[in-house]
Amino acid sequence: MLTQQQIQELIELPKAIVSKRPRHGYREDNGNRRCDLELRSHEEDDSTFTVFIRQNLHFVENLSIGLRYRADLPLGAITLMRYNGPHGETSRAPDGHYAKAHIHRITEQELSTGSSQPQERSHTDQYATLEQALSVFFDDAGVLNHDEYFPVILQKRLFDGHQ
Repeated sequence: MLTQQQIQELIELPKAIVSKRPRHGYREDNGNRRCDLELRSHEEDDSTFTVFIRQNLHFVENLSIGLRYRADLPLGAITLMRYNGPHGETSRAPDGHYAKAHIHRITEQELSTGSSQPQERSHTDQYATLEQALSVFFDDAGVLNHDEYFPVILQKRLFDGHQ
């Protein structure tokens, strides 16, 4: 199983997008717009990662971006981290995290119990829109060439004076 240090190293490992489905924009499915990415890292054993991006068409703050690691482990694919927007619900969790932007990161303890989905979470004010969340996510996940596939992020950074 992975240690906490190995999990963090996988998240920070420099990666490149090698494919996006659909290639341009998003597809609509069941009230959401979505796309999927395949990433590779050439630094360590050609590790393979996938990213899922989902956004509700009617409640656009409700979004989810996740980084999965295709592991040769008993659990198979592991969601290392997931960045969520508010879901608009306050009653489902005592900490109220559904009503705020939050980040889930898998822990060594969760993996040891057989979970491949992160439950540990923390609130964040780093993003409020999908584009902001993608920018933070790609930086945190070490995705090097995201501007080739998501030019609106680069344009926004240039406009806001960041780079």
